[in-house]
Amino acid sequence: NGAGKSTLLKIITGTLRPSEGSVTVDGRISAILELGMGFHPDLTGRQNVYHSAGLMGFTKEQVDVVIDEIEAFAEIGEYFDQPARTYSSGMQVRVAFGVVTAYRPEILIIDEALSVGDAYFQHKSFSRIRQFQEQGTTLLLVSHDRGAIQAICNRAILIDKGTVLMDGAPEHVMDFYNALIAEKENSKIEQIEKEDGKVETTSGTGEATVEEIALYNLKGEIVEFVGVGDPVELRITVKVHQDIESMVLGYGIKDRLGQVMYGTNTWHTGQALEHLSAGDRYSFVLSFPANFGVGSYSVQTALVDRDTHLTANYEWRDLALVFNVINIDKSQFDGSHWLEPVIKVEKL
Repeated sequence: NGAGKSTLLKIITGTLRPSEGSVTVDGRISAILELGMGFHPDLTGRQNVYHSAGLMGFTKEQVDVVIDEIEAFAEIGEYFDQPARTYSSGMQVRVAFGVVTAYRPEILIIDEALSVGDAYFQHKSFSRIRQFQEQGTTLLLVSHDRGAIQAICNRAILIDKGTVLMDGAPEHVMDFYNALIAEKENSKIEQIEKEDGKVETTSGTGEATVEEIALYNLKGEIVEFVGVGDPVELRITVKVHQDIESMVLGYGIKDRLGQVMYGTNTWHTGQALEHLSAGDRYSFVLSFPANFGVGSYSVQTALVDRDTHLTANYEWRDLALVFNVINIDKSQFDGSHWLEPVIKVEKL
């Protein structure tokens, strides 16, 4: 917060003039920089659509063509013809989003606005955004929503106090962001690029660290490829370097875009360790079926003192392990998870 994200977007859209430097924009911009896009509270939704679209450079005739589509997309019923002052924040966003996306923009800028919408409308909005991206629209999204950034963006920029801290692949930037949140006076943040091009992010104060991590099948063999639904064991060895009062192991399994498929920790399972001494070593065996869709997955580990890394972060490792899921004996399916299908068919 306060990093300068919204100010930057206002400069890009021409709402603010930069005190120095310049911005070059190639293409028509549509933007939602605030709730309601400055809707007049005494005008109806319909009237505000014409007013806002006019400010964007559209003629009345052009708005006439899409007004019914905007009304249908917003799905606010009779409120569309009532004053905007009677709208909730979610209703304002619905109408505003309908206006800026009525015609496909060359550049679409959204500043956190969709976070106030309900889940149904968020799905609907992101579906339209992806459609525009496929047709060539450039999306500039400001958000604290890690899932949204990693799902629809191919580049991320981390800004702090008006300065770009990192610019790169969303997964790498978000891993660094998480490490930065947990950073303490004596902690470190390190990013190492591996041979396969993946970047492993490690942070923490070092009182305890992961010594070994590997994925095993039920035969006791280390594996990199597992079949959909196959039972596997994630074995992790942890070494304690300093006396600590408590330690919790957390892990998460992420897809290739960095979205968490599943995660938990020993705090939630009631297995937190207490009164650990320097030199202690602990073995953790995490058993689960690989009920994931076909693809590449990574394991994230965290050694903390409680159920969060914000109080004491001994070690946080992203991309600690990478494995692949392949379909060996399951029927064809789509999606991120395998759910054993039980379909009953009968003639009526």
